[in-house]
Order: sequence, then C-alpha cells, then structure tokens
Amino acid sequence: MASLGDSDSVYSSVKDYYGKVLESTKDLKTSACTAGSAPHPIVRQIIGKVPQAVVGRFFGCGNPIPLGIEGKDVLDLGSGSGRDCYVAAALVGREGSVTGVDMTDEQLAIARENVDEFGKILGYAPKLRFVTGYIEKLEEAGVESES
Repeated sequence: MASLGDSDSVYSSVKDYYGKVLESTKDLKTSACTAGSAPHPIVRQIIGKVPQAVVGRFFGCGNPIPLGIEGKDVLDLGSGSGRDCYVAAALVGREGSVTGVDMTDEQLAIARENVDEFGKILGYAPKLRFVTGYIEKLEEAGVESES
C-alpha cells in the first residue's frame, strides 16, 4: 500500500481502479458513497437525457449541482465520465460553460466521446470540455488561475 507521501503511487492506484478495474457501477468495491436524497426533479430529468455510456460509468456520490446556474461557468474536479458535467451543461445553457478535470484517461474518453450526441439532444452544442489533469495542479491542466 502506498504511503501518503508517495503521490505517484497513489495517482497510479486511483487511475488503475477508476480506469481499468471499474467497468460499471456494479464493479464498485464499496457502498460507502450514498446520496442523502434523490436529485431535484429537473436534475433527474436531465440525467435521463445524458448518454447511457456516461451514466453507466458514473462512480460519484449524489449530485452537487445547484439549480439557477444559467449562464455561469462551472468547474468539476474529478469529473470522471462526466455525468455531472453533462447535467451542468444543460443547466448553464448556451451562454455558460462547463469544464471537467480528471486524471483517468479511460473515464475522460467516455466523457469526450458523447458530447456531440448530447448536443443533439439539447438542440445546441454545449460549451463542454474535459481536460486531463490533477485537481492539485489545475494550471498544468490548462485551467487558468482564478477562472
């Protein structure tokens, strides 16, 4: 097991688990992550429109996205397959933007591959991007300071 000081080993373990071990939510090895309540009905409706490939690889906890964010810019740290980013993209609308940051190539591939399909569902191309990087090093991932 990696020590807390061995960040490369920790990153490698996390990448392997979320990128290679997990194929769907059924593969999760813990049930520690549970939501306190169901998402708002508007959010549930949007989740129903998110491509299944993205939803099927969602390994997050609940839904941290508030309503009333139209026109805003959203940054999702540890975005994984991007489910929450897709929901946020619908909520921010045409004028807002969403950036997801994750270190797992396999998860990011799923997130990126489905943006065009989701745009067709929305009726416009969302300003939705996914970047590879570490949440501790956002500027290295191309996320501007104080953006």
